[in-house]
Amino acid sequence: MRFSSNVKPHVLLLIVGTILLLGYVYFNFFSERLNGLSRLVFRSRVRNMVSPEKLLYKQPSVLVGRTDVVSVTPWLAPIVWEGTFDPVLVDNIYKPMNLTVATTVFAIGKYVRFLQDFLETAEKHFMVGFHVRYYVFTDRPHDVPSVNLSQGRHLSVIQVPGSNRWQEISARRMEIIQTTIERQIRREADYIFCLDVDSKFHARWGSESLGRLVAVIHPGYYEQTRDRFPYERRPASTAYIPMDEGDYYYGGAMIGGFVEDVYTLTKVCRTRFEEDAGNSIEAAWQEESHLNRYLLDNKPSKVLSPEYLWQDFKAKTKEVKVIRFSGVIKNYADVRPNV
Repeated sequence: MRFSSNVKPHVLLLIVGTILLLGYVYFNFFSERLNGLSRLVFRSRVRNMVSPEKLLYKQPSVLVGRTDVVSVTPWLAPIVWEGTFDPVLVDNIYKPMNLTVATTVFAIGKYVRFLQDFLETAEKHFMVGFHVRYYVFTDRPHDVPSVNLSQGRHLSVIQVPGSNRWQEISARRMEIIQTTIERQIRREADYIFCLDVDSKFHARWGSESLGRLVAVIHPGYYEQTRDRFPYERRPASTAYIPMDEGDYYYGGAMIGGFVEDVYTLTKVCRTRFEEDAGNSIEAAWQEESHLNRYLLDNKPSKVLSPEYLWQDFKAKTKEVKVIRFSGVIKNYADVRPNV
């Protein structure tokens, strides 16, 4: 830039200062935009467990309680069973926090037939009294039923492609949840639960289930030893778990926690899926295999007992006092695109 020799020195300083100031403003603006793309912002945060004054509830005991089940993991995370929490107390702690809980379900192909029962029973039992946002992923948006939702509860329908293989649908779940968290859910919710649509709620599922990273023990394997778990056993897969390793076998029908923590889980599992696919490997139980590998390395902060993921074809056992959420009986040949 060239200036006339008759420009006053103080005017020249003013022009140069203005140019430098504008450059600083633009630099900071674009730096913030770039940083925002690389570092997502989430609503989730750790909060104090504040009990309302004068709240009356049963006195807890260190000597009296459930003795037929284990209610804490070796890394000191609670395992939630009926009789291990006070619903009045936990609700009175969490409800004043004004939380929003996201809930994702995939209703692909014929699985859309399970959506009405899922939503209607959720409205009766799932996070009652909390703000809930349902995110329904489906290739049949016009078949999504109309369900009366309570105040503070909303439903979003997100169209996704179908598939001729249920294994592919299962494998894509992590990717779709990850990208939807990036685009939408991280701004709208504090916690998230990713659930299977071919299931129904039967009893309370409330604030006792909230935590940073929440997993559920699979009802088919909670009585088995780790060498009997259906982990991915091929070392070539990124989901591989050796025979002498493993904590519990977690069900893939439920993933939960802070939106940020579930985002990290889905992002890592998606990357491992893609790495396996590049090596022509498909883990034994798709996302469930990768979930179990992830949770072996990244311990959940709270574990839900099989009460929170039962199966309708299983007889109720003496340990399970309440069935809260259960997979319905179905003919896989009828609802899956392939068997």
